[in-house]
Amino acid sequence: MPRRRHQEEHENHERWLVSYADFITLLFAFFVVMYSISSLNEGKYKILSDTLVGVFNQPDRAIKPIPVGEERPLTTAPERPEDQDVAHGRDESAEALEDIAKSMRQTFGELIESGQVLVRGNELWVELELSSSLLFPSGDAVPRNQAFVIVEKVAKILAPYENPVHVEGFTDNLPIKTAQYPTNWELSSARAASVVRMLEMDGVKAGRLAAVGYGEFQPVADNATEAGRARNRRVVLVVSRNLDVRRSVSGMGSTKAGSAMGTGMQSAPQASTAGPAAGAVNSPSPAH
Repeated sequence: MPRRRHQEEHENHERWLVSYADFITLLFAFFVVMYSISSLNEGKYKILSDTLVGVFNQPDRAIKPIPVGEERPLTTAPERPEDQDVAHGRDESAEALEDIAKSMRQTFGELIESGQVLVRGNELWVELELSSSLLFPSGDAVPRNQAFVIVEKVAKILAPYENPVHVEGFTDNLPIKTAQYPTNWELSSARAASVVRMLEMDGVKAGRLAAVGYGEFQPVADNATEAGRARNRRVVLVVSRNLDVRRSVSGMGSTKAGSAMGTGMQSAPQASTAGPAAGAVNSPSPAH
């Protein structure tokens, strides 16, 4: 059988054209890129260059926000609505104290003339001082019949307002030792609490009230005399102007407390006392 002649493959001598074409294409792309870089917008390039130079070479500047709208000095900042409300509330509370003091003087005019009641105060509080003999028997905290009438009148004056009320009890220095009141602490506290309970029953909100007993340790007169002891036996109602904070003064009487709060306060008009000294009674009072 005759052998098939092996056909020799034809050699392509033009393969270099493919490589050459690729080289030309790349060279063309290279020149296109170089041309595009060389034709940058000179205006934009200068703006960018100036900006960078300015950032790195300019002097330091103060950090201050850019004001929007009309700039106001810090010392003339507009008053906030809540500040106006607070100021308005202070005006109302001050007027309330004036009304309370005026009503008390009108209601207890005769007792003020006799020296058994005293009304005093300033722009921060009003104080109604009652002789213990008007309200309680000697050595006891059970109210007299006339005490209910007196406290009811006080309650009618205080009930329409929201001012806090401290009821403070004081005694003389004569010792007391009973099963119910071992010392003057208990007696003065019980008397203050009795007045608080009567005020609540007559319409004054309980949340406004507080009872404080000072015993014999805050005298306003000399305990060596009967008249002095009578003055020291007292119950004091203190009506505060501040509706949020209770009175932060000592129980020695608001006259001394006012000076502790600061100078420049104007006291409320004092009621005239044609009778004996304020707080004293016409006849000798029983002990305690």
